[in-house]
Amino acid sequence: MSFIDAEVLYQALAGQIRTAYGQSLASDDGAVLAGIYSGGVWLAERLAKELNPSDFGVVNVALHRDDYAKKGLHSQARPTELPFDVNGRRIILIDDVLSTGRTVRAAINELYDYGRPASIELAVLADRGGREMPIAARFVGANVELPANENLVLSRHEGGAFAFTTEARAH
Repeated sequence: MSFIDAEVLYQALAGQIRTAYGQSLASDDGAVLAGIYSGGVWLAERLAKELNPSDFGVVNVALHRDDYAKKGLHSQARPTELPFDVNGRRIILIDDVLSTGRTVRAAINELYDYGRPASIELAVLADRGGREMPIAARFVGANVELPANENLVLSRHEGGAFAFTTEARAH
C-alpha cells in the first residue's frame, strides 16, 4: 500500500463541501454536520471550525449495528448528541472511512430515531470500496485501495492534524 496522506484528503473533502455549500454553512436553514463516533466526530469538529455550520452533532451507531450482540457497547463511546431538530434539516453525515456501508446504515437509523431529516448527504475522508449495502458518499476525500485483510485507521495528533495507518483486519 502506498502512503495515504489524511491531511490532503481532508483538504479535498472540505473543498468539495465548500463548493457545494459556499464558504459558510451558517444560517438557520443551512446544513448541519453530524459526525459518526469517533473518526467522523473528529472530522466534523474540524469542519465546523472552518465552515461555521449553525450546529454539529455526534452520532453513536452502537445500538443500531447489526453486530451489536457480538461487539456490545464500546465503553469510551460518546452518546448521540444532536443539538438541533433533525426534522426537516439537511444533514451532512461525516465518517472517516467508508467500506461496507454498515456503519452508515446504522447512523441513518440513529438519525431517524430523532426525527425525519429533509436530506442526508454522506461525506467521507476515504472510500475503500467493498460495499455490502447500497451506500455512496456525495463528498469523498479520495478512493483508496487496500488489501482485504487491512483496515484503514484514522488518528488525530496534537494541533488536530490527521494521519492514516493500517492494521490487520480482525476475522
